[in-house]
Formats: sequence, C-alpha cells, structure tokens
Amino acid sequence: MAALKELKARIASVQSTLKITSAMKMVASAKLHRIQSSMEALAEFERRYSEIVAALCSDPDVITASPLATEHKDRHHATVIAFSSDSSLCGGFNANVIKHLAEAVGTLQSEGFEEISVYPIGEKIVQGTAKAAYGRCLDFRHLAGKHSYEGAATLADLLMKDYLSGGTDRVCTVYNHFFSMGHQAPVTEQILPFNQESLENAGRESANDYILEPGADGLLEELLPYSVRTRLYRTLLDSITAENAARMIAMQTATDNAQELIDELSLEYNKKRQQAITNELADITQGNS
Repeated sequence: MAALKELKARIASVQSTLKITSAMKMVASAKLHRIQSSMEALAEFERRYSEIVAALCSDPDVITASPLATEHKDRHHATVIAFSSDSSLCGGFNANVIKHLAEAVGTLQSEGFEEISVYPIGEKIVQGTAKAAYGRCLDFRHLAGKHSYEGAATLADLLMKDYLSGGTDRVCTVYNHFFSMGHQAPVTEQILPFNQESLENAGRESANDYILEPGADGLLEELLPYSVRTRLYRTLLDSITAENAARMIAMQTATDNAQELIDELSLEYNKKRQQAITNELADITQGNS
C-alpha cells in the first residue's frame, strides 16, 4: 500500500506541474500574438521606409557623404547590442544567443577590432556575459521586459553619437530572429555604418529621378538617424516575438511530456492496485479454506 500512496502522490505532483505549464503556454501564446502583430507592422513600415531612403541614395555621392554611412578607416572599437529574455523556461533561446554573441565577438576580433563593448538587453544575457573579458554597459538591460520605442531610440541616439565622435567604429546587433512559430535562430546584423548594399537592393525599383527640396543629402541627414532608431526597435520586437514563440513551444513540450508521464504512472498505479486486490482476495480465500 505504501507504493500505491507514493504513486498517487507522484501523479498528483505531475498533474500540478501540467496545470502550470499549460497556463504558461497560454500566457506565452497571448503575448506572442500581441507582440507579433506589432513587430510585423513595424517590419513592413521599415521596409517601405528603407525603399524611400534607398531612392535618395541612388546617387552614390549622396550616401558616401553621410557620416553614418561612411566606414571608419580605423578598426579600434566595436559595439555589440545583444538581446535575450529576462526569464528562463524558453528552451535554448538564451543559450543560443549567448553562444552566438561569443562567436560574433570572435569574428570582430579576427577582423582587427582591439576593443569590444557589449550592451546586454535582458537579464539572461547580463548573467551570461558576467565573466566576459569585454566591457559592458548595463544601462539598457531593462528594455527586454519593458520595451518601448523611446528606450530603443535613446539607445540608438547614444550609438550614433559614439559613432560620429569616433568612440566606436562599428555597431552590430546579436539576437534571435523570428523566422516562424517553430524556428527561431540567432543572427548578427550591422547597424553602423549604415549598410549601403541593402538600401540599394531595397530601392532598386524605386530609384527614380526625383526633384528634391531640400537636397537629397539634407533629407538623408534627417532620415538616416530615424531609420537607425526604427531598425533597433524592430530588432527588439523581433527578439521578444522569438522569445514568446520559444517559450510557448517549450511549455507545449513540457505539457505533452507531463501528460505522457501521468498516463504511464496511472497505468502502473492501476496495475499495482489490481495486484493488491488480487492478493487480498487470495488471502481471504486461503483463510476460509
């Protein structure tokens, strides 16, 4: 009977865990659909915006005149903005981005960058880089849990100021990109200097002969900073979307495993209970005889 009580207690424990994982899956699903709609709308806005900027850059002399699009000759300092989640229980989401960050830093060092600074966004990436040799700025760690355009724009303005003053020679992002509900993978993107090739590809069909007032260089001076702010905010939303998708899948897997374990334990419990009843009947029968 002691074994039956232990099995019954274990079944109750797993059932309690199943309720928790099922609830967490529902919460992650609700957050995912809300943030995904915002991310996809912003991604479409960014694409159209890039087409406009690309049209202005149809003249090579215009884009090269912008300091935000001019590559520095020196490769002394690089800045990496790394995105993670604040909490766990989302599969390999955080472990993958931490590993990818180390690879990105190694690539920058192999390219000749002597100093690497990392802006970790999210508590897990803060913990993952605690013992790293490169410098860290923790001022924006809260953006993963309290995302806002204002916060991303403040960070973007700081990065652009550093780039223009020569404080950094390249700015990159490392984050988990949301490819689909079942596929999130870490990627690295260059933010500064502004990527001319991607602009040209985006605006290949829209690079017409415009008459501009003020001139293209003047417009670009206003549009490029806004584009950097928008891109950084889209990256933040993309990372949060991938996080909730990863957590929903992880909780679905945990729920399925819990249900499978409950079925196995219930079968074992019923077998032992049936065996106990059979043994008691046998004892009674032998006693009567």
